[in-house]
This record gives sequence, structure tokens and C-alpha cells, in this order.
Amino acid sequence: MSNSDVLAPQKQAETPPITPMPTAPPASDMENQSGASGILRRWKREDLLKRGSLALRGLALLFSLLSFIIMASNKHGDGRNFDQYEEYRYVLAIAILSTLYTGGQALRQVHELSTGKFYFSRRNLALLDFFGDQIMAYLLISSASAATPMTNRMREGADNIFTDSTAAAISMSFFAFLSLAVSALFSGYKLANHSYI
Repeated sequence: MSNSDVLAPQKQAETPPITPMPTAPPASDMENQSGASGILRRWKREDLLKRGSLALRGLALLFSLLSFIIMASNKHGDGRNFDQYEEYRYVLAIAILSTLYTGGQALRQVHELSTGKFYFSRRNLALLDFFGDQIMAYLLISSASAATPMTNRMREGADNIFTDSTAAAISMSFFAFLSLAVSALFSGYKLANHSYI
């Protein structure tokens, strides 16, 4: 046996085996993966916005309805009725409008979420949501701020069930305003970030 035959197996044993290097996926596959995850994230965000908007409108409906009921039932045997004061009639009128608006919007959104069908184009619905929420929020805070000074003056003279009821109706209008104001922010975000505008 020659020296070269003895050394040959040792050289083979000393060299490590060559492992193939992992290859990166093609650029188009990476773009498709990130694009798909981006679309999924956007769908989840849109679904969260829809559900959040529905919850806020449901709260606004509840508060508006409470304001309407409390103010409409604020009639007492001592001759003090809400309809003797313009400010309180204004609170009642805006509470009725807010109840109708938020009730209609909540029903529309429940129908859209359950069936996936839209009554109007998505662009028109986004505009309706944005402007409707802002207008109703403005009217609610306007009515609450118009009736608050009169209620404070009445409470200085005599704090009774009439003033307590008016204060409760005003506070419900204010809570309805807060709910619609946040809903208007959601509507503005949806309006600004959609490509159909």
C-alpha cells in the first residue's frame, strides 16, 4: 500500500460535508405574503371600526331615549312642567331627533353586519355617517348647554324633583353627545382612509 492510499481516506474524513445554503423566496412571494397580511389587518381594523361605531350609536340611542323619556315625563302637580320653558322643549326636541337618528343608524348597521348588503353606495354611507354624527352631536351639546343655566338658577332657589329630573335629562343628552362625538371621529377616520372617496 502506498502513502497516497493511506492519506486519501484521511483527507476525505477531514473535509466537512457541504450543506446547501437556504435560498430566499422569490421577491414576488414575499410581496404577496406581506400584501395578504396587510389586507387581513385592514379587514380586522375595518370590522373593529364597524362594531365600535355600532356600539357607540347604541349608547347614543340609549342616552337619547333616556333624555327624551325623563324630560317628557317631567310634569308635576305643583304647576311646574317642562313645556313651560323653551330650553327644556329644545332638549326634548333634540332628544327625539337623536333617538330617531341613532335608532335608524343602528338598525342599518345591524342589517349591514348581518347580511353584508348595503342600502346605498359605500361612499354615500360614509358621508352620511360623518355629517350625520357631527350634526347630531352639535345639536345635543347645544340643547344641553342651553338648558343648563336655567336649571342651575332654579336649583339655587329650590332644589326639588323637577330640577333633579331636568338635570338628569340634560346629563343624558350630554352622554349622548359624547357617544356621537367619538362615533364622528370613527366616521371621519373611515371617510379619510377609504379609496372610494
